[in-house]
Amino acid sequence: MSSLQLFAAEKQPIRVAQAQPQDRELLVASKQYAIENRWVSWWHLATTLVVLLGLLCVAGSSYPIWVRTLSSILVGLTLVRMFIIYHDYQHGSIFGNSRLAGAILFVYGHLMLTPPSVWKRSHNHHHHHNSKLQRSSIGSFPVMTTEAYRTATIYEKIEYRISRSPWIILLGYVSVFLWGMCILPLLRDKQRHYDSIFALIGHFGLIVGCIYYTGWVNTMLVFVLPTWVAMIAGSYLFYVQHNFPGAKIRTLPDWTYTSAALQSSSYLETGRVLRWFTGNIGYHHVHHLNAKIPFYRLPEAMDGLESLQSPGRTSFKIREIVRCLSLKLWDPDQDRFVTFAAAAGPQLDKEGI
Repeated sequence: MSSLQLFAAEKQPIRVAQAQPQDRELLVASKQYAIENRWVSWWHLATTLVVLLGLLCVAGSSYPIWVRTLSSILVGLTLVRMFIIYHDYQHGSIFGNSRLAGAILFVYGHLMLTPPSVWKRSHNHHHHHNSKLQRSSIGSFPVMTTEAYRTATIYEKIEYRISRSPWIILLGYVSVFLWGMCILPLLRDKQRHYDSIFALIGHFGLIVGCIYYTGWVNTMLVFVLPTWVAMIAGSYLFYVQHNFPGAKIRTLPDWTYTSAALQSSSYLETGRVLRWFTGNIGYHHVHHLNAKIPFYRLPEAMDGLESLQSPGRTSFKIREIVRCLSLKLWDPDQDRFVTFAAAAGPQLDKEGI
């Protein structure tokens, strides 16, 4: 969907000197965790690649189809972890001058339809405008206020409803990644986003090659299904990290970088297994405070900084997923996200759901 706007502005770095005085102490304190241990980074990348290769071998083997399908799904989840490593590399928090790691992650980014030129521009913009009502939709899901929705045209309402639909997440392979991260940026600016061409050629070339040499079934289980699983998970993580009960949206005069991290970025509670697959990205409020903190140090930072220990929380429990997905509009009067139904009704219920 074009309204996702996953292509956008230039990088605008936030420095400690630009922060509000009350925020500087926390920003400075977070720097002690923004130090990479290169050996640890390589351990995480190497072990992730070993797990990925092992699961791919099972998915492409002659084992019973249910074993192969399960392995295929696990490949998809492992690709999410690979994405977090790629994501940290793009932030410059790990592998800053490593040509080998850079080459591995360069290939990953293109095969997974996240060309660096698009990802870096949209994601850096997102970090510096998260929860800012006027510009937060770039690099994230769009946010409309209740009043803006009431006065919108029918076309605008339909477009917005589609952009906030769970179907956008379930079809994230096409809507968020293929269209939003590759085709649309390429149509908008061919010179700046020429690497989208390489991503499209590499991705679909691999699919065609797999079909030709191994057949449809192997191609589905080894590449297409894992990619779809990874992109559903990635699309949902994009959503839930900033669209959850308790999240705050602010206009420019009241917006600060630190408050956007602490009040508008979630802590996604998971068990150890899902924490491994998601590369600690559930500590999203910590990541938004300082994107230079390597993913494997995010729990350490949360434990070490008291201000980070009371974030807005959500989880992968069904009820929590339903609650997050049902929140559609920002109501400035109530200072919270509400559902379409609640916004249309004469009164809001206690939960806004």
